[in-house]
Amino acid sequence: MAERYRVFTACFSTGYNLSTMAPRSPFTLWISTVLGITGLGMGLLTCPSIVSASDDLHIEITKKGQGKQVVITQGAREWFMLIEVTPENSVVLRQEKEHDTYRVDESETHDRPMTTGEIDAAITDYVSSVKTRAMKE
Repeated sequence: MAERYRVFTACFSTGYNLSTMAPRSPFTLWISTVLGITGLGMGLLTCPSIVSASDDLHIEITKKGQGKQVVITQGAREWFMLIEVTPENSVVLRQEKEHDTYRVDESETHDRPMTTGEIDAAITDYVSSVKTRAMKE
């Protein structure tokens, strides 16, 4: 059974003003103004979702079974998060890689399945945290 995917692409500028936002479509304007990057985790966009930021941060979110996967890239750097949900538990994997060297490789197991809201919140928090760290470095 083949799934149909819609792809969403947007550019989020570092400063929001009418002149920088005006040439964008109404949908992109709405996403940028109201939700920003948090709209990715709220289920508003179908998977895979792709966002290219002005600082070359590329974000792709894909639905994986009952969970989700996010891959964020910036040049030779890559951040990866997978939330896998089964009826018995949830597993969260996080990896951060620069070139071929893993800087972070961790996992955690929860003894219950995560809800859709918890998955979306975890993805949103992860994307926000990566975006903040990438801008500082």
